[in-house]
Order: sequence, then C-alpha cells, then structure tokens
Amino acid sequence: MLPPQLQTDPTWSPPEPEVRPAYQPVEVRLDDTTTGTWTLGRINAWWQAPDGTPWCRLRLIGAEPVWCPYDPDRILLLPSIGT
Repeated sequence: MLPPQLQTDPTWSPPEPEVRPAYQPVEVRLDDTTTGTWTLGRINAWWQAPDGTPWCRLRLIGAEPVWCPYDPDRILLLPSIGT
C-alpha cells in the first residue's frame, strides 16, 4: 500500500531522518510481464514504511528519482564493487 501522501503527490518523500542514503546499482524490469524490458538505474536511498515494507528511491537513467516499494522480482540489485 502506498503512503497516503504518495497517492496524491508523486514528488512525496519520507521524513529525511528516516531515510538511509545508498548507492546501489540496479536493473529494473519496466513492465509486469516476465519477458519485460530491463533498464539500468540505481537506488540512492532506502526507507522502511510503518508497516515494515522497504521502499527505495529509484533513479533510472534519464529520469527523475521516485520512491517505490522494493520488489525483488522487478528490481535486481547489482554488485556495486568488483569481485
């Protein structure tokens, strides 16, 4: 479930003291089908909603960052440093 503010204001952000900065490269599936198109991006912050759901501030290449619930079936975490 979306936080009430995000339902009416797509630029909503959680309270800054509750946000954990991050730099996590990701690959994101752009649609809900299993054969969807994937694109690169990064998570630059994490937040945990009051119901325990993890949210991430996701930035795709060429787009403004947006807050969304973390979905491991749609957002693949990539290594951030070499092996």
